[in-house]
Amino acid sequence: MHEFSIVQSLLTLIEQTAQENNAKKVTKVVVQIGVLSGVEPHLLELAFNTFKEGTIAEEAELVMEIEKLRIKCRDCGAKSEKEELNMLCPSCGSLNTQIIAGEDMYLKSLELETDEEVKS
Repeated sequence: MHEFSIVQSLLTLIEQTAQENNAKKVTKVVVQIGVLSGVEPHLLELAFNTFKEGTIAEEAELVMEIEKLRIKCRDCGAKSEKEELNMLCPSCGSLNTQIIAGEDMYLKSLELETDEEVKS
């Protein structure tokens, strides 16, 4: 299950970001997962909840935003967001398309808690 190694890398990035921002804990982690990324969201959540124990993200909520497949047709120029996982252009029927989104996983944002007081 490669989700374990993904979560280990994700937690390293979270720890670094938290340290750079003098955070005492991370309360929310938002990731964007492309449908063609190869990441299984339920396995990622299981791995995250397992490996976050004892880290700065121990109490963090994991929010996963699923990114649909988006393609651009090289023949007609149409850009399309697809429900089905195929490369067929819905505008002209061409298979001469390229993927423009839906293959990657990104750490979109973190909510951090710091010791800094807000001064009025």
